[in-house]
Amino acid sequence: MTCDLVVFNISQLVTVSGNEGLRCGQEMREVEIIENGYIVVHNGTFLEVGCGDVPKHYINDHTKMIDASGLTVTPGLIDSHTHLVHGGSREHEFEKKLSGIPYLDLLKQGGGILSTVKATREATFTELYKKATKSLNTMLLYGVTTIEAKSGYGLNLENELKQLEVAKKLNDDHPIDITSTFLGAHAVPEEYKNRKEDYIKEVLEMLPIIKERKLADYCDVFCEEGVFTIEESRHILNAAKNQGFKLKIHADEIVAQGGATLASELECVSADHLMASTDQDIENLVRNKVVANLLPQTSFNLNKTYANGRHMVDMGCGISLSTDYNPGSSPSENMQLVMQLASIKMRLHPKEVITAVTKNAACSINQEAQKGSIEKGKEADFVIFDAPNLDYLLYHFGINHVKDVFKNGKQVVKDQAICY
Repeated sequence: MTCDLVVFNISQLVTVSGNEGLRCGQEMREVEIIENGYIVVHNGTFLEVGCGDVPKHYINDHTKMIDASGLTVTPGLIDSHTHLVHGGSREHEFEKKLSGIPYLDLLKQGGGILSTVKATREATFTELYKKATKSLNTMLLYGVTTIEAKSGYGLNLENELKQLEVAKKLNDDHPIDITSTFLGAHAVPEEYKNRKEDYIKEVLEMLPIIKERKLADYCDVFCEEGVFTIEESRHILNAAKNQGFKLKIHADEIVAQGGATLASELECVSADHLMASTDQDIENLVRNKVVANLLPQTSFNLNKTYANGRHMVDMGCGISLSTDYNPGSSPSENMQLVMQLASIKMRLHPKEVITAVTKNAACSINQEAQKGSIEKGKEADFVIFDAPNLDYLLYHFGINHVKDVFKNGKQVVKDQAICY
């Protein structure tokens, strides 16, 4: 049998193969590093992975051959927490943040999330589509081939639907695969000020409409002091679960109020942020194998304490890492910076980092059977980095190491330029 594509002479082929479940604790270091490796791709999936000489029976005159001498190959990176579709930007708040005004205080003043809600409501479908396409192209250039995208900047039915419909259209049109999450409970909009219970009722009324239109697989809540309480979050997430949504939660980002423990109780797929989580919270995540999705760029941008990734892994957690790309607390699509910050500031081992942005990230969107590793039968999403090894990719920080990106076996980035 011949094939479409062969990548050979790979300096390091890095992957987390076998065992479809979440990699937890020390299992996160069980990474396969193949030197002088090769991969064989046919019909958009991996056909064979090995080292040394490529079997000649795979090659014919039509096989594309790529020499990866001195280069590192990993699975396509998966960014499992983004706020992709939104209007406007928030540089006008930058000086306020530098002067020490807390993030939640900006929200109370009608800024922060509510500022982006105003811009998103005012934006047309086409404007949101074009802006998000630009962001997706940036993500692709940094090696991302799959993302999760949340709504949450509409905060009414019309505009939540608009965000989710833009994401659906982008999933159809753009090489990056997009899994959507309904985050209607991101904040209480201005028109419901001092009437939070009424807004929660509206969120609950949105759930069946979004489900019927197949616009989101997940439901998320911003469970945080001054936003949605534990009880309010439980109420919304239970209602979503009854409608058939899988669950996620923004938990313990600023104040430890038990969001991670709630994630465990409700069997959420992931609990995200976790900068303020207690040891008891972490133990509960471990018990029910909830993915701990950590977002170091947010800590960097807000100049806040980082989630204790090292401690979480040592306690047996399964960690994933994401950008939290959004216009307020993490206005960057750079997944490689996330990896580098996780290593330097959270003290995660390079093997733990690559597991967190591939295998475990796939688990956090329930796609580990198709994505997240380079092995026979899986989708041929992979990145060729201009780096001799995995350690160098994290050690040499602040630049884009990506040379080429392939999505389902098709080249979408060539020599650091979009080519789809």
